[in-house]
Parts: sequence; C-alpha cells; structure tokens
Amino acid sequence: MAGDGVFMPEIPRSDFFLCDIFDAIPKGDLATMEHPIFSLSTRPDLRVLKYEHNGAQIEVTPSVKGLATIHDKDILIFCISQLMGAVNAGRAVSRRLTLTAHDLLQATNRETSGDAYRRLTEAFERLAGTRIKTNLTTGGLEVTSGFGLIESWEILRKARGGRMVSVAVTLSDWLFRAVLSKSVLTLSRDYFRLRKPLERRIYELARKHCGRQESWRISVETLLKKSGSASPRRVFRKMIRDMIAADTLPDYAISEEPGDLIRFHLRDKMFEISETAGPGALKAETIEHARALAPGWDIYALESEWRAFWVTSGRPRLRSRDAAFLGFVKSRQAQAG
Repeated sequence: MAGDGVFMPEIPRSDFFLCDIFDAIPKGDLATMEHPIFSLSTRPDLRVLKYEHNGAQIEVTPSVKGLATIHDKDILIFCISQLMGAVNAGRAVSRRLTLTAHDLLQATNRETSGDAYRRLTEAFERLAGTRIKTNLTTGGLEVTSGFGLIESWEILRKARGGRMVSVAVTLSDWLFRAVLSKSVLTLSRDYFRLRKPLERRIYELARKHCGRQESWRISVETLLKKSGSASPRRVFRKMIRDMIAADTLPDYAISEEPGDLIRFHLRDKMFEISETAGPGALKAETIEHARALAPGWDIYALESEWRAFWVTSGRPRLRSRDAAFLGFVKSRQAQAG
C-alpha cells in the first residue's frame, strides 16, 4: 500500500534484475505515450519544454548534452518490456537492471557496429541528464516531483575494443511505479522500424488513444500540441499528409477529414491479449507447461502471438485451446533453432 491509500500490487522485489527474457514483447508506459516528454529533433535540443493539457503539467529541462530523444526512449521500452515479462512470470524485479548492450541493440532493431555502441552511450547520457518536473500520475499516485528518466547508469564490462558489453541502469521511481502498477501498453515490434521521430510519436498517440477502438479523431491543432513537434501548424499538417500517403504506421491507418481533423483507423491485423476476445483463458498449468517447454521466453508474449495467429487464420474452432497453445509454443521454439 502506497501513501494516500493508493494500492500498489504485491510484486516480488530484489536488489537488481537481470534482463534475460528472450523475445520480450515491447511495452511502453502510459504517461510518456500520452504526453510529449521526448524531443523529436535529430540534432542536440537544448530547449526547456513546457506542456500543459487537461490538468497535466510537464517541464522538461535538458542537460548540456541536450534533451532525451524519441529514439533514446528505446532503452526505456526495452527495460520496461523486460520488467513486465518478469512481473507476468512472477519473478522478482528491481529498479536496477543489468542488461547486455548487444541484446538491447538487437531488440530495438539497431545495428551492432562500433558507432552504434557510441550512440548508445550518448543516449544513456541524455536520459540521465534530462530532468522532468511534473504532476503526472503513475501507479495511481499523483506527486509533483522532479527526476531524471533514469537515475543512473554505468558500464559494468567492456570488450577489448572498448565497446560496452554489460550495463547497469537504475530507472526513476516514477517509471518503476508504472511497471509495478502495469500502467503500460503493448507496442508493435514494427515500432522500432520507424525511423522518423514524428512517425514514432504519432504511433504512440494512436496506440494510447485509439487502442482497440475502430477509430479515433483528433484536431490537427491538438495533435500538434500532444506530439511535442516544434513545427508550425501548416508544416505539421503537411508532415501528417505525407504520413497518410506513405501509410507505414503499424496497426493504424490515418486519414484526413473535414474540419481540420485527423482520423486513425484500426487495421484488421491489430490484436491484443484479452480473455474475452479470443479462444478463452488458458489454464494455469498450461502456462507452467509452456514455461517448461520454452525456458527464458516471455510466455505472455507467445500467448499474444498465438491469439493473433488464431484471429488471422479465420478464428477456427478449437477442440482444446490449451493443447493448441502448447503446440504453437513447440513450433515457435523449433523455428528459433
């Protein structure tokens, strides 16, 4: 139980958490998906960002290295994904994580060249140096506070050439509360294939606000404000029109409507775990059997993939959903080698 009577779930804690979940499903925290905290600039951004919307107040102050960028956020998504995979598996978690740099780069669809490791170091520096002052609620608790997106980071081991191998990261308490309260959403793996910062930000907003609804409408003016883009409205509108023409956004299609409105449409392939949408809930012993079949895998991510496969294959009637799922797990493990 947290202060002011706010309930926090009982989740096992430890002194540190080892990021070792294979193929963890990407997760983003609700607060940074809803509100513009990350810079969309590809150059060092030294502005102080101020944002206020429906009672939410945010001030983001850069370090001398600049504001943390939307691409730097990949590190947080990786950490949150690993922690959520562990929480769902009943494992103990901690704000301090130990991760392998190569695994992080691969999971976020980045190259693993020497230059990639240098850029990763710069990203850690921006994340630790960017300061947030906000009254946003995470885990049901609203506290006006200032903090860094990560509290600290350190290279634990280097290769002979000087590249980081193992890194320890301590998340802010604010982000860790979001994990403990499961204030997160599943992201498409194709999110990491989006190279333009605005595309990533628009996807986040669509995922947060449209979700599994058929569609979601928003004015260009409000979308500009929530995106955090520094572009004038006419330039921003042109970028959205280019995005509509390219049609590369995962999960959602975009269209323009009269009244300077933008509409997001749910694509047919979009699907997320739901015990009421799909072949039904699996037995607890089935989940345990799946863990034994695929040790180290995120079983809940596999369940999500299986349910999505069931939908795209025409929603066939299953004699035994549990046996079907275990067969799917065996197949995925065999494919992985």
